Amino acid sequence: MISIQRRSGSSLRWNVVCFSAAILCAFLSSAALLALSGGDAVKGFSALFTGAFGSQNALFGSLAKATPLLLVGLGTVIAFRAKIWNIGQEGQVLAGAMMAYWASLMVGSLPYWVALTVIALAGLLGGGILGLLAGYLKTRFGTNEVISTVMLNYIVIFFLAYLLDGGPWMETGVTVAYHQSPPVNPSLEWPDLFARGAGKLHIGFLFALAASAFCAILIDRTSLGYDIRAFGSNPTALRFRGTNVRRLLLVVMLLSGALAGLAGAGELFGTAHRLRAETLLGIGSSGIVVAMVGGLRPSGVMLAALFFGALKSGAIYMRLQSGTPAGLVSAMEGLVLLFFLCAVVATKFQIVRSNVHA
Repeated sequence: MISIQRRSGSSLRWNVVCFSAAILCAFLSSAALLALSGGDAVKGFSALFTGAFGSQNALFGSLAKATPLLLVGLGTVIAFRAKIWNIGQEGQVLAGAMMAYWASLMVGSLPYWVALTVIALAGLLGGGILGLLAGYLKTRFGTNEVISTVMLNYIVIFFLAYLLDGGPWMETGVTVAYHQSPPVNPSLEWPDLFARGAGKLHIGFLFALAASAFCAILIDRTSLGYDIRAFGSNPTALRFRGTNVRRLLLVVMLLSGALAGLAGAGELFGTAHRLRAETLLGIGSSGIVVAMVGGLRPSGVMLAALFFGALKSGAIYMRLQSGTPAGLVSAMEGLVLLFFLCAVVATKFQIVRSNVHA
């Protein structure tokens, strides 16, 4: 008789084997997709690596692409470690960008660093409020957070469409109208960490690193982090311990949404410089993938964010050099997630054959 049992312990060697196999399988599957699409796998992966790490500009571009994914991934870690399934990162990224853009319309006269701080806080607030709203619906009405966060995504997307399509933030030209906002005030753009000619790595990258340290300390070194982990393991015991689980859920959703909102503000003021849905959609869903591949740990999320940031950055050069389809990168992301989840299962469970005697 064959059964699946949880491992009592998992050695470092077995973990390395499982995740190495996941990387190899993802690589081979992606190569097969490249071949099926009519491309040259060797040339495609070579172009991908060159576009991601082949120069200083390419490296900074990969780090810039990794920045919002890291922030969203960290927010996902906080929620998922508590087994609160926040799937509203797409809307929270947009809400953070929208709140930051609205704040920028009112702080142009302030000193630069004061204005930058206000804009960053507005981004945190925008995403945090949306996360808090989903948390309130769960604590007040028992609404499943998966349903509420997904529905809130659509509400925010359609509200942004109204603002940019005939609404007050729509950019208009002499004879045409564009589904985007006018450019942000150049004096409010987030500063690049290096000279402009050296890539688009803006100060949001430092915010993301600080958020990584904050999340690592929060989860592993604080009483709130203990409550978050305990809520994910046994909320009933936590309730009997005297913890206000409703307040804890609201705090978790607030923090998770706030980090996603900061990612949206950073993309707007550090990279895109105008509010447009196309530049922000996809960051939330990719951030969830980053969190899962990173094992729901801040250190793992940093590595996963760098990997996916390099994948997104190098994909542009890969398409130019090898003519691969634009959707191939999304398929590759999905394959990486699939095989990494399989590796996680293999590290935690084992197949056991037992002899059954009559």
